Amino acid sequence: MSEKTNVQRLLVGEVLSDKMQKTVVVEVARTYKHPTLQKVVRTTRKYKVHDENEQAKLGDIVEITEGRPVSKTKYMYLHKVVTRRES
Repeated sequence: MSEKTNVQRLLVGEVLSDKMQKTVVVEVARTYKHPTLQKVVRTTRKYKVHDENEQAKLGDIVEITEGRPVSKTKYMYLHKVVTRRES
C-alpha cells in the first residue's frame, strides 16, 4: 500500500499591505540560477494571504502555507509571524 504524504509549501515573505479585512499581501523573493545564462536571477511574487486573526502588520516577515482556496485569488494561509517590524 502506498500512503499519500500531505506536503505543503512553506514560503517566507514580507507583508506589503494589510489594508483588507482578514487578508494581507505578501511578497516572496526567490533566487535561482538561469539555465542558459548561468546567472543568479532574483524574482518576486505577490500572494494574497488569509489572516483570520489579523495578526500580521505592514513590514512583518511571515511564513505562509498553501491550502484550499478561500476566493478567486486567495489560496495561501498565514502560518506564523516570524519577525515583527521595528516601529
